[in-house]
Amino acid sequence: MGLIKRKKPQKETAKEEDQLLDDMPLTEHLIELRSHLIKILICVGIIFLVLAGFSRELYDFVAHPLVELLPANSTMIATDITSNFMAPLRLSLFAAAFISMPYILYQVWSFVAPGLYKHEKRIAIPILLSSIILFYVGVAFSYFVVLKGALKFFIAFSPDNVLPMTDIESYLSFVTKLCMIFGITFEIPVLVLILVLTGIISIASLQDKRRYVIVACFAAAGVMSPPDVPTMFMLAIPMILLFELGLLMARLLVKQKQVSDTPSA
Repeated sequence: MGLIKRKKPQKETAKEEDQLLDDMPLTEHLIELRSHLIKILICVGIIFLVLAGFSRELYDFVAHPLVELLPANSTMIATDITSNFMAPLRLSLFAAAFISMPYILYQVWSFVAPGLYKHEKRIAIPILLSSIILFYVGVAFSYFVVLKGALKFFIAFSPDNVLPMTDIESYLSFVTKLCMIFGITFEIPVLVLILVLTGIISIASLQDKRRYVIVACFAAAGVMSPPDVPTMFMLAIPMILLFELGLLMARLLVKQKQVSDTPSA
């Protein structure tokens, strides 16, 4: 169910377009939202059922960075009798949501798009695609770059009389938290673009506050990252670079908009 489109006179104003959107009852909006949520749940459920058959292999893949760093006489353990069963299934559910992310965002877009104007859609589509790509890049960066460095740090600083044997549930929580933090962090350019394009903050203001943004990035990295200095730097530095990338993209878009709005002679 979507918004019912009808032909409008060419002189119809933006105010009248808003009135057309307001004519749609709240119950219809809620029914449409429920429809999109059901589609999302079905998609995640189907992928989960497929991955559940390979849950042990999937957990072995995620655990590989830790297993290859453990001493020869050390191994991962399960402190709860249900952990061997539940941890791989939890990972399968997380992976299903991760794989479904493009479809989830597509459903969000399908719900929001009918209420947008054409010029807003032209901006929203690249932002949506960029957010998907950046999220996946952030998760890949956390797994292939940050995770191994953090694990090396923790194992290297363990006392000589302590044999590291990590619980599989604790390790899964650590990895999923790290992946989500970096996946969300890599959305900074999209956030900067939205703030600038919606007029909430100007490019000049962001440039003037650059020093405070850098401090805030290190503070946020210290709170969100595991309690080790290398991981904090590996989170803070990309945050700063991503902020600069978002600022650059915002300058280009604003400049392009100004050129397109300039009346031709």
